[in-house]
Amino acid sequence: MFTARFSTGYNLFPMSRRSPFTLRISTLLGIAGLGMGLLACPSMVGASDDLHIEITKKGLGKEVVITQGAREWFMLIEVTPENSVVLRQEKEHGTYLVDESETHDRPMTTGEIDAAITDYVNSVKTRATKE
Repeated sequence: MFTARFSTGYNLFPMSRRSPFTLRISTLLGIAGLGMGLLACPSMVGASDDLHIEITKKGLGKEVVITQGAREWFMLIEVTPENSVVLRQEKEHGTYLVDESETHDRPMTTGEIDAAITDYVNSVKTRATKE
């Protein structure tokens, strides 16, 4: 006599030779690795009125380039173990309208870098829509 036992649902764990803990850890590490890969790649985000925003990770800091026609806004945050340098530039038709930098006597945290980039992008969006 032959009896077969079938489960009513799909369960990945009995089909794998790995333990459930190992599968969960590998899945989490895979997702984390994908996320880090996406952070390292330049991202292109479009806004209204042909406003193009490109954010790139540069070492421990970040760089953002925003363009709209002949206008360009640029911000670079460079972080070293000793300090941080923030560079902001704005140019129109190749002429620099703004060229300023500031130095902080300590390295900026990732949260501070992200907040500075977000504030800069939002201020440019606001100024670009007013003009």
